[in-house]
Amino acid sequence: MKRYKTIAVMTSGGDAPGMNAAIRAVVRTAANNGLKTFAVHDGFEGIIDGDFMEIDATSVSNIIQRGGTIIHTSRSERFLTKKWRLMAYEQLIAKEIDAVFIIGGNGSFKGANVFTSEFDIPFVGIPKTIDNDVYGTDHTIGFDTACNTAMEAIDKIRDTANSHHRLFIVEVMGRDFGFIAAQCGISSGVEAIMVPEIDTGFDDLIAKLERGWVRQKQSLIVIVAEGCHKDGVTALAEQMKARFNYYDIRVCVLGHMQRGGSPSSFDRVLASRLGYEGVLALLKGKKNIMVGMKNGKLNYVTFADVCSGTISIDKQLLLMADVLAS
Repeated sequence: MKRYKTIAVMTSGGDAPGMNAAIRAVVRTAANNGLKTFAVHDGFEGIIDGDFMEIDATSVSNIIQRGGTIIHTSRSERFLTKKWRLMAYEQLIAKEIDAVFIIGGNGSFKGANVFTSEFDIPFVGIPKTIDNDVYGTDHTIGFDTACNTAMEAIDKIRDTANSHHRLFIVEVMGRDFGFIAAQCGISSGVEAIMVPEIDTGFDDLIAKLERGWVRQKQSLIVIVAEGCHKDGVTALAEQMKARFNYYDIRVCVLGHMQRGGSPSSFDRVLASRLGYEGVLALLKGKKNIMVGMKNGKLNYVTFADVCSGTISIDKQLLLMADVLAS
């Protein structure tokens, strides 16, 4: 079994609350096991450019509660080309780095999968994304915090909607998957949820809102995942004004605020555990894997399986949401 002496840790792709907690866990677990750690700045771009900085247990003090990532992140177009991956390999060899921990999502793990098929430096993945759309884990770092952020915003929107007899269309993140929309829609008690996985016909949407009108609700809220409506939520609002004019209709796009903020307790614990277990997995001989959680237990999944696996939303949750909103 290979004896590891030096590792690198990097964050890649979109930011998510809890990334710093994962960095902290990797660095301190590595230090506890006698490993030297380098931080890579700006994701794959930093590997290509050799932007490394040695860090230790003290370096990651007072970061568990911070949002974003202290070592910064990026989406690297250059890493898609083999000559730049070769450059990245040479930079890692120059620093005598034996393995890399990548805190990322699907795109990051695809990059790691290609790299590890070409070169002999192993990667270990720690799943983070507010979209919760990574195969092989029930929860990704950042999802819980993003849902809480959206839920709190929707609660505030409900207050003003009630005051003015308004219908709000609230757009949340989720280009391909509606996990955020479903989670915060249920927790906020909204009247309708639109997700990319299910084609909610316009007539069906109007029928759901009519139920609220018949019950004389003071306000209505529709949650729309950003990937649902090809022309955007403003166009959807204009459509609705022509068919459903009982309320003053307004639009609110929550946008990138869902990515920021201090991570929730759940995300801090999840990030800490995955970072800790990832280092132990490497020391036990596991490599080129993602460390996730399934049904409350650790789950080690190869990058190849992560990249080829499929996930789906629980449609029973959406059915429940519709019943409870009626």
